[in-house]
Amino acid sequence: QVQLVESGGGLVQAGGSLRLSCAASGRTFSNYVMGWFRQAPGKEREFVTCISSSGATTYYDDSVKGRFTISRDNAKNTVYLQMDSLKPEDTAVYYCAAASVPFRRAYDRADEYAYWGQGIQVTVSK
Repeated sequence: QVQLVESGGGLVQAGGSLRLSCAASGRTFSNYVMGWFRQAPGKEREFVTCISSSGATTYYDDSVKGRFTISRDNAKNTVYLQMDSLKPEDTAVYYCAAASVPFRRAYDRADEYAYWGQGIQVTVSK
Protein backbone atom coordinates (compact mmCIF):
# COMPACT_ATOMS: atom_id res chain seq x y z
CA GLN A 1 0.00 0.00 0.00
CA VAL A 2 1.05 3.54 -0.76
CA GLN A 3 -0.65 6.53 0.81
CA LEU A 4 -0.53 9.80 -1.08
CA VAL A 5 -1.39 13.25 0.27
CA GLU A 6 -1.46 16.34 -1.92
CA SER A 7 -0.87 19.89 -0.71
CA GLY A 8 -0.26 23.35 -2.11
CA GLY A 9 -3.46 24.00 -4.00
CA GLY A 10 -5.52 27.16 -3.81
CA LEU A 11 -6.72 30.20 -5.71
CA VAL A 12 -4.43 32.10 -8.06
CA GLN A 13 -4.91 34.70 -10.77
CA ALA A 14 -4.32 33.85 -14.41
CA GLY A 15 -0.63 34.07 -15.22
CA GLY A 16 0.34 33.14 -11.68
CA SER A 17 2.08 30.09 -10.27
CA LEU A 18 1.41 27.31 -7.79
CA ARG A 19 3.47 24.39 -6.60
CA LEU A 20 1.72 21.18 -5.66
CA SER A 21 3.36 18.57 -3.49
CA CYS A 22 2.43 14.95 -3.02
CA ALA A 23 3.88 13.17 0.00
CA ALA A 24 4.00 9.39 -0.11
CA SER A 25 4.17 6.90 2.69
CA GLY A 26 4.12 3.14 2.82
CA ARG A 27 6.17 1.15 0.37
CA THR A 28 9.41 2.26 -1.25
CA PHE A 29 8.59 5.49 -3.05
CA SER A 30 11.51 5.21 -5.45
CA ASN A 31 10.00 2.08 -6.97
CA TYR A 32 6.99 3.92 -8.34
CA VAL A 33 6.21 5.91 -11.43
CA MET A 34 4.37 9.02 -10.27
CA GLY A 35 1.74 10.91 -12.19
CA TRP A 36 -0.50 13.93 -11.89
CA PHE A 37 -4.04 13.93 -13.23
CA ARG A 38 -6.82 16.49 -12.99
CA GLN A 39 -10.57 16.64 -13.21
CA ALA A 40 -12.54 19.79 -13.95
CA PRO A 41 -16.23 20.11 -13.07
CA GLY A 42 -18.38 18.21 -15.53
CA LYS A 43 -15.37 16.74 -17.31
CA GLU A 44 -13.58 13.44 -17.25
CA ARG A 45 -10.32 12.99 -15.42
CA GLU A 46 -7.36 13.77 -17.66
CA PHE A 47 -3.65 13.12 -17.62
CA VAL A 48 -1.30 15.99 -16.85
CA THR A 49 2.22 14.61 -16.47
CA CYS A 50 4.27 11.70 -15.15
CA ILE A 51 7.82 10.99 -14.03
CA SER A 52 9.83 7.80 -13.97
CA SER A 53 10.86 6.17 -10.71
CA SER A 54 14.38 7.60 -10.91
CA GLY A 55 13.20 11.01 -12.04
CA ALA A 56 15.22 10.81 -15.24
CA THR A 57 12.27 10.75 -17.62
CA THR A 58 9.14 12.86 -17.78
CA TYR A 59 6.16 13.16 -20.06
CA TYR A 60 3.61 15.96 -20.37
CA ASP A 61 0.26 16.45 -21.94
CA ASP A 62 0.42 19.04 -24.71
CA SER A 63 -1.93 21.33 -22.79
CA VAL A 64 0.65 21.91 -20.04
CA LYS A 65 3.94 21.41 -21.86
CA GLY A 66 6.25 24.34 -21.29
CA ARG A 67 4.19 25.63 -18.34
CA PHE A 68 4.20 22.77 -15.84
CA THR A 69 7.21 20.91 -14.45
CA ILE A 70 7.11 17.63 -12.58
CA SER A 71 9.95 16.60 -10.29
CA ARG A 72 10.54 14.24 -7.42
CA ASP A 73 12.75 13.90 -4.38
CA ASN A 74 13.06 10.23 -3.54
CA ALA A 75 14.87 11.03 -0.30
CA LYS A 76 11.81 12.97 0.84
CA ASN A 77 9.24 10.60 -0.71
CA THR A 78 7.68 13.55 -2.47
CA VAL A 79 6.68 14.46 -6.01
CA TYR A 80 6.10 18.05 -7.06
CA LEU A 81 4.16 19.83 -9.75
CA GLN A 82 5.34 23.35 -10.49
CA MET A 83 2.61 25.17 -12.40
CA ASP A 84 3.49 28.45 -14.09
CA SER A 85 1.57 30.71 -16.47
CA LEU A 86 -1.65 29.30 -15.14
CA LYS A 87 -4.82 29.67 -17.17
CA PRO A 88 -8.47 29.56 -16.10
CA GLU A 89 -8.79 26.27 -17.99
CA ASP A 90 -6.27 24.74 -15.56
CA THR A 91 -8.94 24.96 -12.85
CA ALA A 92 -9.56 21.45 -11.56
CA VAL A 93 -9.05 19.02 -8.75
CA TYR A 94 -5.52 17.70 -9.09
CA TYR A 95 -4.63 14.15 -8.11
CA CYS A 96 -1.26 12.50 -7.71
CA ALA A 97 -1.02 8.81 -8.42
CA ALA A 98 1.53 6.01 -8.15
CA ALA A 99 2.13 3.12 -10.51
CA SER A 100 4.30 0.07 -9.92
CA VAL A 101 4.50 -0.87 -13.61
CA PRO A 102 7.25 0.27 -16.01
CA PHE A 103 7.21 3.91 -17.06
CA ARG A 104 6.23 3.27 -20.67
CA ARG A 105 3.34 1.17 -19.51
CA ALA A 106 2.06 3.64 -16.92
CA TYR A 107 2.51 6.81 -18.95
CA ASP A 108 -0.84 8.58 -19.33
CA ARG A 109 -2.97 5.51 -18.58
CA ALA A 110 -4.94 6.17 -15.42
CA ASP A 111 -5.86 2.51 -15.08
CA GLU A 112 -2.18 1.63 -14.61
CA TYR A 113 -1.91 3.77 -11.49
CA ALA A 114 -2.90 1.71 -8.46
CA TYR A 115 -2.71 4.38 -5.78
CA TRP A 116 -4.31 7.81 -5.70
CA GLY A 117 -4.35 10.80 -3.42
CA GLN A 118 -7.54 12.46 -2.27
CA GLY A 119 -7.13 15.37 -4.65
CA ILE A 120 -6.61 19.08 -4.15
CA GLN A 121 -8.41 22.03 -5.66
CA VAL A 122 -6.64 24.47 -7.95
CA THR A 123 -8.66 27.48 -9.06
CA VAL A 124 -7.36 30.00 -11.57
CA SER A 125 -9.32 33.23 -11.83
CA LYS A 126 -9.42 35.46 -14.89
